Amino acid sequence: MKVFLTAVLLFIPIAPTHAGTFITEEIQFTSHNTQLFGSIVRPKEKEIRAAVVFVHGSGKQSRNLKWAEKFAAEGIATLVYDKRGAGKSGGNYESNQSVSEKNINLLADDAVAAVEALSKQSALKNVPLGLTGISQAGWIVPIAAEKSSAVKFMVLWSGPVCKVSEEDIFSQYNADKDSNNVPTYDDALSARKVKYVWPDFLGKDSDPADNLRKLNIPGLWIFGGNDGSVPVDLSIKRLDSIKQSGHEYNYVLFSGLGHNNMEETFTIASDWILRLVK
Repeated sequence: MKVFLTAVLLFIPIAPTHAGTFITEEIQFTSHNTQLFGSIVRPKEKEIRAAVVFVHGSGKQSRNLKWAEKFAAEGIATLVYDKRGAGKSGGNYESNQSVSEKNINLLADDAVAAVEALSKQSALKNVPLGLTGISQAGWIVPIAAEKSSAVKFMVLWSGPVCKVSEEDIFSQYNADKDSNNVPTYDDALSARKVKYVWPDFLGKDSDPADNLRKLNIPGLWIFGGNDGSVPVDLSIKRLDSIKQSGHEYNYVLFSGLGHNNMEETFTIASDWILRLVK
C-alpha cells in the first residue's frame, strides 16, 4: 500500500451511561423545528483533546457508535446522530432528491445544530471542535463549516471536491463499483453519448469548492485509489488548485483502497486531529 501525502437551538441531555472506558450520553437537539437524536461518546479517564461531529454519507443513516467509540479511545469526544427521518430522529428522510440544493443545505443545518449542541457540553469547554464525515458529507461539511464559527477543522473520508453533477457522471460510468483500474473523470465524461444536463428542479449544482475557498480552517481528505463512486483524480486536482491560495488543506491517497476505507485509515484521521490540536 502506497501513501501519498500533501502538504433556535434546543438540546436535552439524558443521564449518561458509563460502560468500559467510555461515557455515552444521549442527546436531543433541534434543527428547523425537527427533533434530532444522537449520542455523545467521550473517554471516561483519558483527557479529551478534541471533539467532533460525524456527518453521514448518503442513505437513511442512523448514528454509528462504532466510530464514536474509536474516536473516544483516542481522546476525541464525538457526537453521532440519527439523520432526519432515520432512527429516533424526526422529520422526513429525502430519498428522491437527496442531492438537491435544498436537501444538502438542510443536512448542513442539521450538522450546524449538532455542533452547537456539542459546544454546550461542560466537559468540552475550551476543547477544539471539528466536523468529520464520509462520502456525501463532502458536500455537507464545507457548508456547515462556513455557517458555524465553532468549527475549527474538518476531516473527510472519500469526500468529493467537485460538483454533484461531476460525481454523478463518474459514479454512473462506474456503476459505483470500486476496482483496481478506476478510470479518470475525463474518461467517464468523454464516454457519455448524451450531454449531461443538471435538472433545474434540484436547484444549484452544489460545489464544495465555493465554500472551501471562503474557509480559513485546516482540513484533511482521505481517498482510496480504487474508489468507483467519487472522482478522486478530479477532487485532488481541485484541492491542489484551492491550496494554491494559501488554504491549509491536505489529502492522503491510498492505492488499493476503495470508497469505504474508514476501517483501514482511521488512525490517519485521529492522529492528524491530535497533532493539529497539540
